[in-house]
Amino acid sequence: MAKVAFLGLGVMGYPMARHLKARGHEVVVYNRTTAKAEKWVAEQGGRLASTPAEAAAGQEFVFACVGNDADLRQVTLGPDGAFAAMDKGAVFVDHTTASAEVARELSAAAASGGFGFLDAPVSGGQAGAENGQLTVMVGGEEPVFAQAQPVIMSFAKAARLLGPAGSGQLAKMMNQICIAGVVQGLAEALHFGKQAGLDTEAVIDVISKGAAQSWQMENRHKTMAAGKFDFGFAVEWMRKDLGIALDEARRNGSQLPLTALVDQFYAEVVAMGGKRWDTSSLIARLGKK
Repeated sequence: MAKVAFLGLGVMGYPMARHLKARGHEVVVYNRTTAKAEKWVAEQGGRLASTPAEAAAGQEFVFACVGNDADLRQVTLGPDGAFAAMDKGAVFVDHTTASAEVARELSAAAASGGFGFLDAPVSGGQAGAENGQLTVMVGGEEPVFAQAQPVIMSFAKAARLLGPAGSGQLAKMMNQICIAGVVQGLAEALHFGKQAGLDTEAVIDVISKGAAQSWQMENRHKTMAAGKFDFGFAVEWMRKDLGIALDEARRNGSQLPLTALVDQFYAEVVAMGGKRWDTSSLIARLGKK
């Protein structure tokens, strides 16, 4: 069993840290909102730290799952950041969905400090975190990944090293690009079926057995048709992720016309008051007059 710290107890980090504790690891937690960390410790045990540096001191592994690049730099760099206190040979595992640029920056800083760094964004949403069934896309060095993988599997069903630092974040961008296109296609199909007077439930039952099948179709078509959007990853966070992908595309010369279009559709959903709706809410803009 390992000595671990977990920085960031949001909708993903809270259950991820819980799984680490349930697997018998010694867990120290830090959260910017102290009350949430106090609640976690009251429920799970472990220890509360007042700064990321205090959390990281003496730990073999430090996990982070925060909001964006700025949040990530805040918990890693500076005198109160985790990097200031990490032991040589320890490993920092970042589960934030962030830019490949910040992953490379922090990987270099970690190497200078004599400890490992993995950018390891996750897919599977809140349900995957709650159930310990996340998929983890990892960038970094093979020996560091081999060291951390057994601990990562406390809350994951799969974890794969995909290349050097930044590769995990680039893979997550691909993941979000795929999801954006699939959800928009499903939204349009459901809207079309309704306008055509079809029994869309019956149609979905048939086409989900064929090439149109997707996770989104299986898990979201009923709630989308019902106009219920309270079941997953929020639109405001998807826009952040798509923005990261579009920025990277401008750097590497990729053409992402559909991704850019869907991002604008999500902007319309936000204007409708849906920034906290889940990503399946793309269908909401299709029925409006």
